[in-house]
Amino acid sequence: MAKSKTVFVCSTCGTNSPKWIGHCPGCSEWNTYVEETYQSPGANEEPAWKKLSESSAKPKPVRLDQIQEGVVQRIDCKDSELNRALGGGMVKGSVTLLAGQPGIGKSTLLLQLALNINLQNTLYVSGEESEDQIKIRAQRLNLRQDRCYLFSEVKVESILHEAAKMKAELIIVDSIQTLISETSNSVAGSISQIRDCTHEIIRYAKETSTPVFIIGHITKEGDIAGPKLLEHMVDTVLHFEGDKHYSYRILRTIKNRFGSTDEMSLYQMNINGLMPVTNPSELLLSQHDERLSGSAIACTLEGLRPLLVETQALVGSTVYSTPQRVATGFDNRKLSMLLAVLEKRCGFHFGIQDVFLNIAGGIKINDPAIDLAVVASLISSLENQALHRQICFAGEVGLSGEIRAVNRIDLRIQEAERQGFRAICISKFNGKVSQNKNSKIKIVQLSTVIELYEKVFTNK
Repeated sequence: MAKSKTVFVCSTCGTNSPKWIGHCPGCSEWNTYVEETYQSPGANEEPAWKKLSESSAKPKPVRLDQIQEGVVQRIDCKDSELNRALGGGMVKGSVTLLAGQPGIGKSTLLLQLALNINLQNTLYVSGEESEDQIKIRAQRLNLRQDRCYLFSEVKVESILHEAAKMKAELIIVDSIQTLISETSNSVAGSISQIRDCTHEIIRYAKETSTPVFIIGHITKEGDIAGPKLLEHMVDTVLHFEGDKHYSYRILRTIKNRFGSTDEMSLYQMNINGLMPVTNPSELLLSQHDERLSGSAIACTLEGLRPLLVETQALVGSTVYSTPQRVATGFDNRKLSMLLAVLEKRCGFHFGIQDVFLNIAGGIKINDPAIDLAVVASLISSLENQALHRQICFAGEVGLSGEIRAVNRIDLRIQEAERQGFRAICISKFNGKVSQNKNSKIKIVQLSTVIELYEKVFTNK
């Protein structure tokens, strides 16, 4: 018989406690414990969805040397950018969590997947929107609709029962915060409900080899809502981000048991939905021909994809007692460190200057190779001296003013040449760079920031 009990659960990490405590021993947060009531199933009790569907054979332990090595079976999503984020395609039996801020396009992306993928039975479960709302969005996408089934239901047992009954080849859940399970008496969106519903979905996906996509909400800090246990339970975690004022969206891979975790995909939002961007560098670079001071092009790397982005700096005399340091798309503490290096090692006086830095396009870059372009843009704005539009930078700047080597430099040089750049400034410590005989791009190797100033700004 199922027993009902009351426990206190940490809303941050999901740690249980029989009584309320102020300090969580799991995540060291304060005042995060909330009271939850749920029913724990008996040891021999089958899940509710199994009672409604046909019984299947239970798995048995297999000795490791008796297991035949196989190839991971992947399903083409008919979306090059989504395939890239998933590591080459959707894996059978995998559970993928897609998170992002409200209105960013999570439901649109997965509805496109459901309508576009080459599968006969796709089940789209919506606990937030009505069937009419989804129908309107599907008509706007202008895709084939005869292979996608809509199901407006929040009880996870009923969802899995219908999925087993129709033999769904793909399940999309929008969203996990709206589902409820019979094993828990808590309200939808609570810690115990999210944990129990996700557990039932994962169990169904593994036993039936059905891929599942789950949409999740995020907190105001940008973290995935719910216990951290949710991210550990699923196979893949994707984060959909972007600025509503821009037309493109970024899909980042946070966790992937079947591929790389450093991938980044780019989409552009238009009237027909989300369109994959095959050449991100062309989209992110500014579309002006004038040579303006404070602008430098950085050759960064996201996973295995090189990107050319523009760093823009504005340096001016301050009117306040404390100079301003504002960075958009770049770490503010890293900006302060680079300013200190320029002042200490090169003698540039930024102490009485307001400094504003922006990564054009509204994206966030964490690649250390962007440091050299940031330094070049700061010097360019301070000296009011424009850089040539066909020169780019790739290098990390250390505290002693040295320009450090970065990884995959050959890939960066190839992308810069493909985009039509004539020269690229890199670290001298990258060593000898292999270059094609027909290559026309000039490689400028630098060892310090002072050498950057001498070769780029004074010898023009």
